[in-house]
Amino acid sequence: MVSLALAAGAPATPATARAADQAPAGAVLAAGRARTAGIRFGACPADSGLKAPVQCGRVTVPVDYELPDGPTIKLLVSRLRAAGRPGRRQGALVFNPGGPGGSGLWFPLVGVPGAPQPTRRIWAAAADAYDLVGFDPRGVGYSAPLSCEKPADHQRAPTADPRRPTAAVLQMRQLAAQSMAEGCARRAGELLAHMTTADMARDLDVIRAALHEKRLNYFGVSYGTYLGAVYATLFPSHVRRMVTDSVVNPDPRGIWYGANLVQDVAFESRWADWKAWAARYDRVYRLGSTPERVQASFDRAARQLGKHPAGSRAGAGQLHSAAVQAAYYDQEWVPFAHLLASYLDGNAKALIATTTSTSKAAKSAENGDAAYLAVECGDSDWPRDWRVWHRDNSRVAKRYPFETWANAWLNLPCAYWPVPAGHPVDVGVPEGSDLPPVLILQSDRDAATPYEGALELHSRLPGSRLITETGAGSHGLVSIWNPCVSASVDRYLVKGTVDDADVRCEGHPAPVPTGRAGASDANTGHLY
Repeated sequence: MVSLALAAGAPATPATARAADQAPAGAVLAAGRARTAGIRFGACPADSGLKAPVQCGRVTVPVDYELPDGPTIKLLVSRLRAAGRPGRRQGALVFNPGGPGGSGLWFPLVGVPGAPQPTRRIWAAAADAYDLVGFDPRGVGYSAPLSCEKPADHQRAPTADPRRPTAAVLQMRQLAAQSMAEGCARRAGELLAHMTTADMARDLDVIRAALHEKRLNYFGVSYGTYLGAVYATLFPSHVRRMVTDSVVNPDPRGIWYGANLVQDVAFESRWADWKAWAARYDRVYRLGSTPERVQASFDRAARQLGKHPAGSRAGAGQLHSAAVQAAYYDQEWVPFAHLLASYLDGNAKALIATTTSTSKAAKSAENGDAAYLAVECGDSDWPRDWRVWHRDNSRVAKRYPFETWANAWLNLPCAYWPVPAGHPVDVGVPEGSDLPPVLILQSDRDAATPYEGALELHSRLPGSRLITETGAGSHGLVSIWNPCVSASVDRYLVKGTVDDADVRCEGHPAPVPTGRAGASDANTGHLY
């Protein structure tokens, strides 16, 4: 395991900020104004894909909370009214899906009539008791979206295998990262300097006030857990109920440079899980009867694509990106096995399809990555010396090559970031604070947010409860039907009760393929 000492290869322990109910005056003022204004809900934007009974409205927030009378932006919020009787309504449940840079506008769709299973079953109790509320965070989607380059130039294809980069690739990636950072400085405007997680936590409190909620009910996944943890630190008495699912390690020493290196180690184990599964179903996919042979099949495909990209668009880098999705989500195990097997059989259609996107999708992807960088680069200091990046990532990649360099390329613009970084909030509250118990959900083999992060958050939030899904690793338990996990979540959200002690739930079953293009397991479907 990579230690935080190695992870913090740049600055040592950064200065941190912890404040319980000590939000800047601008945040208090903005929340008061939002409470007075409320949200005028109506039809959602025509191109959002959200139709009645889902409604949308806008909330005004300051660009800079130190200047509450200065420039403002509007955040788009979506809502589905609680399905149960009025007397059973418990307020609004606000959702963030992570990223950073992810849009949560789709969230109310989990409660509409006809939502697919297992989605409807997972969210039925919450949809009955709560208005389901999603939103685009600042800089994302319909909320003053950031941009760092032309969408058509953003996801260039084909790309090389990131696992063992040559000296030429290393140099090219440095130049590309510097160009990206410069593009953000040119195109993103003044919002770029105000994209920290603390800023977004203050936005969350303004949304709470605009919804006329005295206290916040919140469900955060992945990065959304860190957003929730920072909110709980800054506004503990404003929390009613909070669920964090697949937890970012909140230790400020790892935000964010160190956290990414630790993540690289975990991805190697999760990739091994997929290879073992694929070997188990060699009769279906013919990728190899052992994990080593499956790896050899993957390597053979990557070599071929390195020489001859499929459709002139899909190279070894695109194959690797598809593999990373399988390491994130069990729902992708069958599709990726099908994609790889088909390509090796001479049919590259599934692989080429992963690189094909509409102009709208390209715009969304570029915006999501711009917002991601703005938050991660802005939250804390990163190494500014390429030699530090090269040393640390080379050291990790020797044993854990699957994701290390690809992760480095994604974050390398932070080495050249054009605005000063902030200081990570030192997440946590003292014993006896007003913060109610927080429910923490985590699978013990999650690669994107390794298990140690859930333990760290658990230790920093007195009275919290940890629900562990054992022997499983899909990222985001809310997209998986596990009756044991759902029972704890429903009791907490509907009745406000937590288990007497932490709970360990048996992992959900792995997908069981029925053929080259499908699976019989109910847990293989995405939410949306």
